[in-house]
Amino acid sequence: MEDMVPELVDRVLRGKRVVLAVSGGRDSMSLLHAAHARARASIACVATFDHATGAHAAESVALVRGVAARLGLHFVTERASTTMRTEAEWRAQRWSFLHRTARECDARVATAHTRDDQLETVLMRTMRGSGARGLAALRAETSIARPLLESSRENLAAYAARARLEWVEDPGNARPDHLRNRIRHDLLPALARAAPSLATNLLALGERAATLRAEVEALVVRELSLVHRGGAVIVARDSMARFDADALALLWPAVAAYAGATLDRRGTDRLVAFTISERSGARIQLSGGFEVVAHRDSLILRRAATNPASGALSLHGSISFGNFRFHARDEDVVSLWSAKLPAKKTLTVRTWHSGDRMIPAGGDVRRVKGLLRDAGIDAASRSAWPVVLADDEIVWVPGVRRNSAASARSGRPMVTYHCERIDR
Repeated sequence: MEDMVPELVDRVLRGKRVVLAVSGGRDSMSLLHAAHARARASIACVATFDHATGAHAAESVALVRGVAARLGLHFVTERASTTMRTEAEWRAQRWSFLHRTARECDARVATAHTRDDQLETVLMRTMRGSGARGLAALRAETSIARPLLESSRENLAAYAARARLEWVEDPGNARPDHLRNRIRHDLLPALARAAPSLATNLLALGERAATLRAEVEALVVRELSLVHRGGAVIVARDSMARFDADALALLWPAVAAYAGATLDRRGTDRLVAFTISERSGARIQLSGGFEVVAHRDSLILRRAATNPASGALSLHGSISFGNFRFHARDEDVVSLWSAKLPAKKTLTVRTWHSGDRMIPAGGDVRRVKGLLRDAGIDAASRSAWPVVLADDEIVWVPGVRRNSAASARSGRPMVTYHCERIDR
């Protein structure tokens, strides 16, 4: 059965451009060997993340570096910048490195995940009460290539032995404080003794969940006409109103993924109830720093606003103010997110206050609150929206309006500022 390893690698990787994620362990060294033998032209580089956890981590990096050099493959590595203690921290830094490397190489990541990894992941997510989206686990359609997902660890062990491969055993794989290790070494063997068909049933569950996940994602694209504005995702309320609670519970996790949010069961249930309630102007907080706002005819899923700095900040050079960033750059003013400001006046930025007024260029005195409302800024965002003052006069509401003082005038020294939202 070990002969299937090269065939799987050839079938999945040929014609693609990939970054091989190689840790130095047996499975990933098998992937490296098979990929070089059967899909050499597909390999953009070999990438190894150094977890900085001790001698074995350094040994792993050295092994992969040496093998890649002997095979004539480009090798890249990155060392963890901070000491990590949890599986989640290791995973986040490792995947950040791999995704960044793939972007730089104009490629996709390829991993050595096996059928056993899928089995463990499905069981873990079942224990956590995941929905269909989560239960798809490694079978979910993503940009990541997993050519060995049809192979077992046993097959890879036989392949590595026959090819006389070198690898480094990670002592972390035996640590009982890692949930996956307890599932691998204790729980799954015990469950298999009590229910011999469990593994087959869990793998079948993952397959069905992956199929359903793909169908839901296709439905979202076909029926919901999502609008992407920066990092926010906007969906029409009437398009969601056509679905009942069960359907919404399937749709919302797929919609949230476009904004980079992962919904747990509790968040999904709360969001379904919020959608059905149709309370315009309301919002709910979700885990991971996200929120959903009901604004006019839309539901907006985005990162929640952070509290802006208290009081006013001097506007000089580049500064961050809440979810906004200001830069002084000598570039053209092309939108209401830019303004030419009088350089000889004291420039400050603060959140708008009730009763604030300004004179928009070419207009009469207006309340800032009304300007924000007219610009379609929802109530949740309005509360933290900045205004820029020249001395004591409001001259610019970024993204909304400027007054005549924030316009270029011959003979007056001006400084051009650009504002951007950093929550999108």
